[in-house]
This record gives sequence, structure tokens and C-alpha cells, in this order.
Amino acid sequence: MTKSPNLLSEYDLSGKKLKNRVVLAPLTRARSGESRVPNALMAAYYSQRASAGLIITEATAISKQGIGWVNSPGIFNDEQVEGWQQVVSAAHAKEAPIYLQLWHTGRASHSSFFEDGSLPVAPSAIKIEGEPRHTPKGKLDSEVPRALETDEIPGIVGDYKAAAKRAKDAGFDGVEIHSANGYLLDQFLQSKTNQREDRYGGSIENRYRVLDEVVTAINEIYPSSSIGVRLSPNGVFNGMGSKDYRETFLHVVSELDKHNLAYLHFLDGLAFGFHELGEPMTLKDFREVTKSGVALMGNCGYTQESAEEAISAGHADLISFGRPYISNPDLVERFQHGYPLAEDADMEVWYSHDEKGYADFSSYKG
Repeated sequence: MTKSPNLLSEYDLSGKKLKNRVVLAPLTRARSGESRVPNALMAAYYSQRASAGLIITEATAISKQGIGWVNSPGIFNDEQVEGWQQVVSAAHAKEAPIYLQLWHTGRASHSSFFEDGSLPVAPSAIKIEGEPRHTPKGKLDSEVPRALETDEIPGIVGDYKAAAKRAKDAGFDGVEIHSANGYLLDQFLQSKTNQREDRYGGSIENRYRVLDEVVTAINEIYPSSSIGVRLSPNGVFNGMGSKDYRETFLHVVSELDKHNLAYLHFLDGLAFGFHELGEPMTLKDFREVTKSGVALMGNCGYTQESAEEAISAGHADLISFGRPYISNPDLVERFQHGYPLAEDADMEVWYSHDEKGYADFSSYKG
């Protein structure tokens, strides 16, 4: 008998049958080249990890403006759609549902990513302090972003919708809206980065407005039961952490709950950093403000044991694993049979641009 009967049990995700509750977390791996077109190497990588109950792809730029990482994939042209189709086919061949994570980096980008040298955009002209950007020209200081005009924001919402349409054309089972880790939608949510005075700033209700508009727009492409949202209430990455984080995220989650989404995905673990502005928010906190039955997914630093505990306690329905999946493509099988996990891969090769440190990890051989 497995020591993880809940984690390894089947789960009905809004009508999609998952073979277990282990999720491949979105992991930026930088293998798409300058064209940002997914390729056969990426298809092999996702296929290797398709024993997961659900696959969430790496963060994928919704537009040229949304780019902010070297060699990360996009979903804003037809060639990228065709590239993603082979990834989706590889996952589906092993009966793994796969969601595309939609991404706009906002102020976490850099002018060197753009042909015209334009500044990255953000809710407000507030720079990320103390964290250099990894750019096509190497590590460079963060820049003061350009604050978006009010009349520009509907266009960005439209970019999310267009990206969702392309995701559907590529065959994805759903999409995850990246509203975490200090990227554009998280920047709008948090008072530290959003100091606007228009309808998209000020009150928590106003700061939430863009995310709500994005969810509503994507719901015209996918049913709400095929949409997830990722949030990082405890996070400090990209200079985040707001004093009113608790009120903000309880409101955001209670509002998102009204959309009857497939899941809400939280970086509730603290392994990625914690702003230390109060007590960490937990899945239990969010379970108490959701009434729709939306699935809650935990992430960040979970082990097989802590994942089982979170699900058995009723705090989580799913747990996503990131780093363990880099060097353990057969993570589910290792959990099932009690096999030891491989040592973490050398971080130097995480973002290299070939098979090494990416698709060259073997399954457990005993």
C-alpha cells in the first residue's frame, strides 16, 4: 500500500479526470530559442513528465510586450501555435491534461528585449530595487518602468484573450493566468507596485480589476472550468510584498471564487522567499473564503509527505512540484514505489539551451 493514498489518488478537476493529484509546476527552462517557438526538445521534456496528473507549462509570453526572459516561449504568432501543438500531442499521447501558463512580465522586463528600446510597462513607474535583470545583453540593472495609460489596459486584456485563443488552437486543455511572482498582474494587485489614481488603482477592488477583466475575457474562449489562476501572497520575488497583503489576497480569492474556476494555484510555501510582513498566508486561510468548490493547489517546497498531509487535512486538492521534477522526470513513479529522489540538478544548466540538464535525466533504475 502506498504511503500517499491521497496524493496518488485520481481526481476530478472540473470534469477532467486526473490520474493523480501530482502536478508539474510551471518551470521556466529557456529552450525556445530567439524565435520563442516551442520545439521537439520541449515536447520530449514534457512527455517524460507526463505521469503527472496535470501538466502546467512554463510561463509563456502573451505578446511581444510581455517578454522578459531570454529564450522563453511565446504564444503570439502562428509559428508558436504550431510549435506548441507538438508539445500538447506529446502530453496527450500519455493521457496527461496540459494547461498553458499565460505571462506578461511587466516591470520585470528590460528595454533590451525590445527592438525599439522601449521601457517595460507597469501599473506605476516604480523600479525593482536590488535585483538585476537577465537580458539578451547579460545581467543589467532594473529600469524604472513606464506607467501604463488607462486607455492602454484594455489592449493588454485583449492580448490575454488572443493568447488564450491561440492556446485553444494549439489544443491545450486549459490555461493558467500567471498573477504571481511580481509579474504584471501581481503588480496591479499589490499596493507596493500599484499607486495609480484611476479605476485600476487605489482600493483593493480597483487593484483587482485588471485580473478580473482578464479572467472574464479568457472565459469567452475557455469555459471557467478550464481556467486556473496562480497567486503568490507570501512572495518577495521581483521586489514584492505589500503591508496589506492579507486583506488584498483574501479579497482577490473571494472574488475569483465567483468565477467558478478550475483551480487556484498558490505559492504558499516559503522556499522562494517570504516578505515577513506578518504571518504567512496558508491554504487553510483561502479554503475558508472559497465557496464554489474550486480546487486549491499548493506549491513551493512540498515533499511527498507534506503534500499528502495537506491533501488529507483537506487544505489542498492538488500539489504542484517544481524543482523535484527537474531531475526526476518519473517523480510520480518514485512516489508510488518509494524510490529515492535524484539529487538536484546543477543550477548552472537549468537555463542552458540544449538537452543537458533538461531532457537528459533518466528514470529510476534501482
